[in-house]
Amino acid sequence: MSLTLEDLEQMQQQHPDYRMELVKGNIIVMSPSGYESDEVAAEMVAQLRNWVRPRKLGRTAASSAGFRLPNSNLRAPDASFVLAERLRRSPKSFAQLAPDLTVEVKSPSDNLEDLRAKIQEFLSLGTKVGILLNPDERIVELYNFGQEAIILRDGDILTVPELLPGWEVPIADLWPPEFD
Repeated sequence: MSLTLEDLEQMQQQHPDYRMELVKGNIIVMSPSGYESDEVAAEMVAQLRNWVRPRKLGRTAASSAGFRLPNSNLRAPDASFVLAERLRRSPKSFAQLAPDLTVEVKSPSDNLEDLRAKIQEFLSLGTKVGILLNPDERIVELYNFGQEAIILRDGDILTVPELLPGWEVPIADLWPPEFD
């Protein structure tokens, strides 16, 4: 039985504390992320927002923002960015497009291949850049459609010049600080 967006919305009303996605007609309940991975996602959202908002480049969102994709899936990346000209106003419900930038952060319960597949799905549907943050290995994988991943580590600088001209984030700044 293939479920629909309406089925998902009904399930969300019945279970408002659960994050859910609709993938190929199946509802996937998202488990809470680990503290470290959510802190990494929050830092990425902050870095994006602090660059995007004053320049009025577009919109940033965190993990609860759903995107109704052209393939009828409803997905929610850990962080996202949409260019201003593609989303003039924030929708009350789900954005009906693929974001220009999607970010996934590996949680302890996540499988890296599943996260890579999710990024590739976004890229195949129009997302320009996908980023996978892996706090376990302190590695960032940067994806562009049809290209091999670029691997970045501490000491490298993350840039996305095609979407965010001038934006630079040292990879080491994405990981949680340690207070000794």
